[in-house]
Amino acid sequence: MSNQKELLSQLKIDRNERASGASGGRAGLVIAGIVAVLLVGGGAAWWVVSDRTGHGDRTVTADAAAPRQNDDRADLQDARLQDARLQDARLQDARLQDVSAGDVVEPRVMQAREPAVAAAPQGDNRILNASGYITARRIATVSAEITGLIKSVLIEEGMGVSQGQVLARLDDAIARADYNLANARVVQARTEVDRIVANLSEAERDLARATELRKNDFATEARVTQAQADLAALKAQLANAEASVDVARYEADRLKERLDDHTIRAPFDGVVTVKAAQPGEIVSPVSAGGGFTRTGICTIVDMTSLEIEVDVNEAFIGRVFEGQTVLANLDAYPSWDVPAEVIAIIPTANRDKATVRVRIAIGVRDDRILPDMGVKVAFLRANS
Repeated sequence: MSNQKELLSQLKIDRNERASGASGGRAGLVIAGIVAVLLVGGGAAWWVVSDRTGHGDRTVTADAAAPRQNDDRADLQDARLQDARLQDARLQDARLQDVSAGDVVEPRVMQAREPAVAAAPQGDNRILNASGYITARRIATVSAEITGLIKSVLIEEGMGVSQGQVLARLDDAIARADYNLANARVVQARTEVDRIVANLSEAERDLARATELRKNDFATEARVTQAQADLAALKAQLANAEASVDVARYEADRLKERLDDHTIRAPFDGVVTVKAAQPGEIVSPVSAGGGFTRTGICTIVDMTSLEIEVDVNEAFIGRVFEGQTVLANLDAYPSWDVPAEVIAIIPTANRDKATVRVRIAIGVRDDRILPDMGVKVAFLRANS
């Protein structure tokens, strides 16, 4: 009986021991899960850091793993420092943009937005400043109307010339010979006219005699008819000869103009600014014969036609009007105030530059003012 009780007692399950064993197993599982999460998080963090630092190849050897982790940490710190600096710069820009509408804009900002034209400071008669160049309204590159060999050039750069003055001469030997031949043909045609006129007078007298003889029956009717026919033929020859004279004269005039084309003259009064040809060179009104052919003899500028051209930003063109007083200062003589006046506002805008061209007349004539000089102008108020 006692043996049965001992066997039954051995078969009993102790609930306290089972509970303690179960709690111990659960704690182990929790700890293992935490360790696994930490390992996964560390691996993910390492992957992100290596990706941001630009290391595309994530497969490394065991010997190079430790130095690479140190480099990644340094790169991560540099990236964080750059991000902090960028945020500080953005905060500074935001503070600068919070300026109220009534605040005064610094001149440096105005110059950056409008480099060509700037508004004048308050309290000054200048309402607008601009820059431009001296230009000539009358400027010409003088060339020949024909192709020919330059025989002589009679001008130099800086030389003043008057309208019609000879600038250069071309070789005109052939043209002069053709002109002389045309004149000889004119003389020949006129001589033929004189001969026909003499014969015509004789034919008129012969017809008169034949008619008188026919009245007295001393001449036949055929004789009178022949005299009349001869007179009519001579009249036709005279008309043809006179037409030949006109043709010869027109041909001579044409060749005379061609001969004159070998002499290049100044088209207007001005100053020679460019001498582009020398004796012995070929000149042509069109580009021909390669690089050995000149298309111009010289360039002449009419100094009385100088004016100023400026490009005004279209945002400020409303401040400019015709007849407006302008004060100009040449870059070569910045202390010299040149009086000027607005001539015209060109009625078109430049789409690429968003500007409008303004022509300004120069109030004085001075030898110091030269074409293509840089100039700064100030548009003044109407009551100034």
